[in-house]
Amino acid sequence: MARYETTAFVVLRLPPLGSKTQNQEQNNIATRIMILCIDTATDQASVCLSKDGEVINVLVNDNQKDHAGWIQTAINALLLKQGVTMQQLQAVAVTAGPGSYTGLRVGMATAKGLCFALQIPLITINTLQVMAHAAITQLGSKAAHMPGPLCFCPMIDARRMEVFTAVYDEALQEIIAPKAMILDELSFGDELNDRSLICFGNGSNKWKNVSRYPNVLFIDENPDIAKSLAKLASSLHLSRNFANLAYAEPVYLKEFYTYIKK
Repeated sequence: MARYETTAFVVLRLPPLGSKTQNQEQNNIATRIMILCIDTATDQASVCLSKDGEVINVLVNDNQKDHAGWIQTAINALLLKQGVTMQQLQAVAVTAGPGSYTGLRVGMATAKGLCFALQIPLITINTLQVMAHAAITQLGSKAAHMPGPLCFCPMIDARRMEVFTAVYDEALQEIIAPKAMILDELSFGDELNDRSLICFGNGSNKWKNVSRYPNVLFIDENPDIAKSLAKLASSLHLSRNFANLAYAEPVYLKEFYTYIKK
């Protein structure tokens, strides 16, 4: 299978010089850990600017087919709006997958291109781990009635009855490693021993219709992925846990097949 990867470049239009107060605010921003976070793995893409793990601003695109054409313009607009230059970024973080094949390539190529041009670290994080962190911190209260301990199961649609999924405990420790899974009514039964399971993501409704798992809660609400990506990226930056810029690639979990009509 041939793999193609392009390097993305963003042309930044600098804002005009402002007042003394505005310039002081920009200097204050520059002294903090500033990370650009990119997520194009699923149907909703986002780019966000974070400072010390907190989101400053975020832009979102709901048109999955337009992620490639949207992302560079969005990054430029995001930085311009905040009065931040590329040179003020300390790192770029990206969801590495699993997810949409095209979306993963778009996000990874953009992140690597920026890191190479700016000579800053690349941070890659598994999409399912980011989703689980978001659910634990934002949706956990919805499962207060469930018997503990709780397990969190993000599911990304992988066509037909297949999903990309994993299971994490409340401390974000991996219980079931990320994998592509064909769902059936007895999925997860042997591994989790009837522990309470919180399922979410755009693939979870597939299992909701057939599941016979005894202690499961399906949540349709989508947690804020950008907020969790910023938190996890900041933690990895502090521990200097960076990806190898030359060898970093998307996490596909399964081969990409293209049907050729005869």
